[in-house]
Amino acid sequence: MTSPEPTVPLAGSGRREGPASRTVALLGSTHPGPTVVVTLLAVVLGASSGLPLGRLVVLALAVLLGQASIGFANDWLDAGRDRAVGRTDKPVAQGRVSVSAVRTAAVVCGVLMLVPSYALGPAAGTAHLVLVASGWAYDLGLKRTPISVVPFVVSFGLLPAVATLAAAPPAPPAAWALAVGAVFGVAIHFTNVLPDLDDDARTGIVGLPHRLGRTVSGITAFAALAVAAVLLLSGQLGGGSSTPGLAAAVVGTVATLGIAAVGVRLVVSGRVDRTLFRLIMVAAVLLVVQLALSGGTIVA
Repeated sequence: MTSPEPTVPLAGSGRREGPASRTVALLGSTHPGPTVVVTLLAVVLGASSGLPLGRLVVLALAVLLGQASIGFANDWLDAGRDRAVGRTDKPVAQGRVSVSAVRTAAVVCGVLMLVPSYALGPAAGTAHLVLVASGWAYDLGLKRTPISVVPFVVSFGLLPAVATLAAAPPAPPAAWALAVGAVFGVAIHFTNVLPDLDDDARTGIVGLPHRLGRTVSGITAFAALAVAAVLLLSGQLGGGSSTPGLAAAVVGTVATLGIAAVGVRLVVSGRVDRTLFRLIMVAAVLLVVQLALSGGTIVA
């Protein structure tokens, strides 16, 4: 008989975490907000591709596991850095969950992800594998390079392809849908990194946003969001959406452009914090709703 696993002390509190708290902390290492939003994006893209309910559920499970794997890998590989800069939003840095636990979770989710991914067919499975591998490549070191944005362009650019290729038979995605995903990936990367530029510099992370600086990177992020909104609208205008659907698309585009304007104003005024990333997440949900209401399709 093995001895029970010891509880993990909560950093700076003197308290000890029980199994339930450790489970909650472990789930926190999936980066739950972005993971849920990306999964929602995939489901709406799948619905827009005409996937039946059963395949939508499989798609959601595949994307959820893949995003969780990337999140776990990030917290595992960045544990030392996060502790050094005192990240209070990372359960590993707080001592609420062990590095070995998130490392194991990253690998397990990455392996399990292959089952639902390839259940959708070899084309969708391979596209999703490349998407997740790109996220891991960022965690493993591309974040330190001038091409740190590339994994985000690749991963978000491939998301529409995963959805359309999951159809039976597989269908190629529209070029505009791939472009929307790729450009949106730029916005995600820059706003996610901006609040951490100083902490990153202290721990040897110098990606593209670090080299461009706060103001240029922030403006670039929200310019990319505006481009994504316009590309989405242009795709819907040419995709046979109904009149009410097109009206919803126009309203959604105007609202997204408004969010982009607010983001630029915050950047120029020097307010560079997590608010910027939250604005991008709100815009992502808005774009999802816009696509869902338009009744259009992302299939080529």
